[in-house]
Order: sequence, then C-alpha cells, then structure tokens
Amino acid sequence: MSPRLHPPGSIGPPLSAASARAGGLARTAPTGADSIDAASKPPGFDHDFVAAALDEALAARARVYAVCGLQGSGKSTLAAQIAALAQQRGLRCAVLSIDDFYLGRRERLRLGRQVHPLLATRGPPGTHDVALACSVLDRLRDGAPVRWPRFDKLRDTRLPPSRWAQQATAADLVLFEGWFLKTPPQDAAALAQPVNALERDEDPHGVWRDYSNRALAGDYPSLWARLDRMLFLQPPGFEVVAQWRWQQEQAMQRRRPQRRAMSQAQVERFVSLFERVSRQALARLPDLAERCVRLDAARRPLAGPAPSSGPGFTPRRRSPSD
Repeated sequence: MSPRLHPPGSIGPPLSAASARAGGLARTAPTGADSIDAASKPPGFDHDFVAAALDEALAARARVYAVCGLQGSGKSTLAAQIAALAQQRGLRCAVLSIDDFYLGRRERLRLGRQVHPLLATRGPPGTHDVALACSVLDRLRDGAPVRWPRFDKLRDTRLPPSRWAQQATAADLVLFEGWFLKTPPQDAAALAQPVNALERDEDPHGVWRDYSNRALAGDYPSLWARLDRMLFLQPPGFEVVAQWRWQQEQAMQRRRPQRRAMSQAQVERFVSLFERVSRQALARLPDLAERCVRLDAARRPLAGPAPSSGPGFTPRRRSPSD
C-alpha cells in the first residue's frame, strides 16, 4: 500500500498577493464542522500548563511539535492554546491536525468497495493522505508558502480549496495534533482476536484491522519522522474515551440543535472503530513521547515527577541507548 504522491510545489492552489503578505497564526474562518468542533472542545488548560508546553517546545528547538491524545482528551484545545500564547509572544505559528488530511469521501468509498466496507469511515489508520501531510510539513519546515486541506466533518469530505488553511510566511513553530501520532503497529499475532463486538461481527476475517495495521507499519512512519517532539495526553484508561466523546456529542447538539446528533449507542459504536489503535497508543506512547501528561477522568492534568518541566509533565523513560 503506497500513499498518493504530490510533486513538489503542487500542494494546493497558489496563494493570493494578499495572502502572501499575511503572517502569524495560520487559520481560516470557522465554518461547518470547524465551528462545531470549536464549540465542543473541553474548556481548556490553565495558563501555566500551556506556557510549560510552549516553553518545552521552544527550549527543544522543535520546528514541528506534536500534541497527541485520544478522542475527547483536549488535544485540539491544547494545540490552539499553545498557538495563541505563541502568537502573544510575537511568534508565527501554524496549527494542523491529522484530521485535515482525511481522504475524501469518494476515495474512502472506493477503499470500502475494494478492500473492506469499514474503510469508508474516516478516522482509523489507512484513511489519511499521508503523502500530502508529509509534503505540507516539509514546505512549512522550509518556510515556503503552503495551503493544506480543511475537512468538513458534517459533509464528510474536504472543503473546497478556496477555504483551505494557509501559511504565507515562515512559521516559528508548527503544531501538529492527532489521536494516534507515532503509534507503532501491532505484531501480526495480536490481530487474530477481535477486541470488541464491532471487529467480531463486521471484520470477522481481520481484513480491516490488518489493512490499518499495515498502514501504521508502512505509510505513517514517514509522517512520524517529521514530528520533532511530542506531548501525549494520557487518559486514565480507554474506558473513559466513550464518555468523553459522548460529552462532546451532547455539547455539539446543545450549540447546534438543528444538527443531526448521534445517539449514545452510535457514539459507542463510533469509538469502537478506534479501540484497537487507541489501546495500542495507550500501551506504547508513554514510552515513545518526549512528554507524557497524565489526565484524570475530568481531563485535569495530574502532577508528574518532574516539576522543572512544568505542571503535569512526566519525562519519557529513557533506555541506556538513548
């Protein structure tokens, strides 16, 4: 399985003259799923915690700083807060999400027909344009003007190029957030047994989970290699993820009552699509991320053993070979 390639200089439409003069925090006006996502995010982390994260990124001279967390953990909120604080300090910051690089609905439907029906649903490994994400990060690292997609989750496809995000001038810091960043693949033997009813009933032969696992092994490492450092928001366990996602769904519905909401049962099914890789992330990322932030069930950071690194931070346990 090879990612779709994009030749240099072909990423998105050219920037306008006005856009080329713009700088600072790369953003687009919130529309569609963007505004809904913003409305449903957790309240936010306190200033000292955000400042510690930004200081850690700058002290490490990270050009691309990753924020990883499972669904509902607050990763998008934290990335936005870090970016806002960076801008207050006079830094130019670009914020991207792995969600920006979902394959379009048509491409996923094709995968659903050709490989497995569950691949029509966005989210798990194998449903992203990894080559495009790598190309965008390379251009940001080089300080070149670049646009990248924005994904409309209500319409389940990318927004038109005229509404893509953009960075017209060199960014001092690039923030990249996502739910399974740097998660390694499982051993083949671990794929044999389903982890939940969805895998048992809808992927009885393991085709879907094998495809996602092979994508983790073959496609995503090139993207992970472009992330200089990573902070992982570690929940107390996978069991809290469905609760957090249900809270998000309820918040979205309160703010957009005309929106067709998922039931709690639908949310639980949706979360089950991510369970296998989420459990792998929980098992492996505390040792792979440069910073691990333990959260309680209310998403509050718990104090770590390294106060010099900031509140809630736990340094990665290093092996003698590090």
